[in-house]
Amino acid sequence: MEKTNFIDYIRIFCRSGHGGAGSKHFMRNKLTAMGGPDGGDGGRGGHIILRGNEQLWTLLHLRYYKNVLAEDGENGNKNNMTGREGKDIIIEVPLGTIAKDEETGKVQAEILEHGQEVILMKGGRGGLGNQHFATPTNQAPEHSQPGEPGVEGWKLVELKVLADVGLVGFPNAGKSTLLSVITAAKPKIANYAFTTLTPQLGMVEYRDGKSFCIADLPGIIEGAAEGKGLGHRFLRHIERNSCLLFLIPADSDNHKKEFEILLNELKEYNPELLQKDFVIAISKSDMLDDELKEAIASELPADIPHLFISSVAQQGLQELKDTLWSILNKPVNKQ
Repeated sequence: MEKTNFIDYIRIFCRSGHGGAGSKHFMRNKLTAMGGPDGGDGGRGGHIILRGNEQLWTLLHLRYYKNVLAEDGENGNKNNMTGREGKDIIIEVPLGTIAKDEETGKVQAEILEHGQEVILMKGGRGGLGNQHFATPTNQAPEHSQPGEPGVEGWKLVELKVLADVGLVGFPNAGKSTLLSVITAAKPKIANYAFTTLTPQLGMVEYRDGKSFCIADLPGIIEGAAEGKGLGHRFLRHIERNSCLLFLIPADSDNHKKEFEILLNELKEYNPELLQKDFVIAISKSDMLDDELKEAIASELPADIPHLFISSVAQQGLQELKDTLWSILNKPVNKQ
């Protein structure tokens, strides 16, 4: 497998800080021999916080950061002094990152905006000093609270690429070539399956300075929903795409069957993906005449827009951009 700096899945051990203990102290100085309780509260333990950063596009920086241990809060002190809070640890992640608890599988955080902060693990609260336990009948309490312990556990951090359009197709369908032609992206292109091993993002320049984001995703194969090929590593990235562009090569043996296989893999992985907008593009169509185009079009679903394009011959690309833009910017029907 090729070496890559794109890391979209990482497992890290996290522990938030323990809260500091409350102080059990009584005022004593040269003027006061038997003063009242003045024990301060313990400081809160440090939180572990996820923060969105639009400048990041991978989880690579977490590969060497496997143990995330927040600072403990300080104990309370005399003269009602509260202990210092433990320093929070802020983990910056790309937009589109989710964090799950490994044991339960529950999603605990989802980062979608730049600067968004979510407390992944709260630090333990500091204990109360003995000043809080003084009463008219017990003016010299010998009791203070210990700090609450922090929490710890293994977390799964996943990145799901944020893009307006996701390119879906079998390996070697021409997805990388299309991306290199309509955007400034430079994906690896070769005449063998699984050339693309990681998602590639590119910005498509549209009319009047407008643009939208498109992602070339690793090729899907039959059985991907069960983990074959690149399996779930591919499929989780399409969950955030507003529109899916199915790319089927003109020299495919059976265009309809190929589309149905792709559609079935999406359904097996997550039926909600079928609610997205679809567009079908027949790539490498410069080798087709009008008669063949009509024959292929008759096989495709009538309710899904389809176009014939050629990335090499620059055919049908503006019509493709127009179709995608109109879908991405169609008015939302309000119930």
